[in-house]
Amino acid sequence: METLKTVWDFFQNEVLGMRWLNGLIEALLNACGLDTTSRIGGSVQFFLYDTIKIMVLLGVLILVISYIQSYFPPERTKKILGRFRGIWANILAALLGTVTPFCSCSSIPLFIGFTSAGLPLGVTFSFLISSPMVDLGSLVLLMSIFGWKVAVLYVALGLVVAVAGGTLIEKLHLENQVESYIQNGRVVDLPQEQLHFKDRMQYAWEQVVSTAKKVAPYVLIGVGIGAIIHNWIPEDLVVKVLGDDNPFGVVLATIAGVPMYADIFGTIPIAEALLAKGALLGVVLSFMMGVTTLSLPSMIMLRKAVKPKLLGVFVGICTAGIIVVGYFFNAIQYFIV
Repeated sequence: METLKTVWDFFQNEVLGMRWLNGLIEALLNACGLDTTSRIGGSVQFFLYDTIKIMVLLGVLILVISYIQSYFPPERTKKILGRFRGIWANILAALLGTVTPFCSCSSIPLFIGFTSAGLPLGVTFSFLISSPMVDLGSLVLLMSIFGWKVAVLYVALGLVVAVAGGTLIEKLHLENQVESYIQNGRVVDLPQEQLHFKDRMQYAWEQVVSTAKKVAPYVLIGVGIGAIIHNWIPEDLVVKVLGDDNPFGVVLATIAGVPMYADIFGTIPIAEALLAKGALLGVVLSFMMGVTTLSLPSMIMLRKAVKPKLLGVFVGICTAGIIVVGYFFNAIQYFIV
């Protein structure tokens, strides 16, 4: 058991966390005459380390996930979901959301296609909630920062929110709140050609390049904000606003994430810096969920597909779920970190 723990710690710290890279960057910066213990030096080290680490992990993750995703084009996904009914359909939709695109804006077109194809509204919403909130990439990246316990719980609770949210929307019978052009739409099933390994790898690599181009600006912004928080924002201020002293920290963090647009890759460095400064775990995870699930640009896109009442129900369910998850993590933080 001790050997297994040693192997796992090495994998988490040196492979996923790339601690060796942090040490290498520190040595190089010191060799160049930049003191990494200073604010400027520490900010440069944080920026270089997190940017390189996230982009490397991002490339590997997208390659693997896109390869898996090549087996689940929209037509096949629709057929799979169409075979199930009730809560099992919601569970499957939430699970399929974990191998789809990385942000809410890219998930909405799939949601529209599934809804036009006649899938139950609650099932499509379980997919829509799950897709940006939890994915295989978030599991690996969260493990690299917070450890496996936090990562697994984050994904599991995100799936619970997705299943519960979709089930509740189904029970409310809000089908008339979908825009008419989607209700009357038709999706044509095109035969899927047999893809070989080379074809799937080419598709996966194209996804790596395409997604990296889209995500890179948000990663740079997120890492830049994280570097500022890590080295320039007083720890007392973070603790006061987002620590034990503020019982509304989870609510504030969730609301603060709404105006932003990023995926989990851009929010992790901010969350990492906030946690290091004394913010509670539930607060930073609520912030991440708020950004990825309820960002203002994605809500504007979703409004084109659904009417205000359904949009309000969706936002309300997601907000309540995120806040509950945040307070849950706050309550168990000292047992899992």
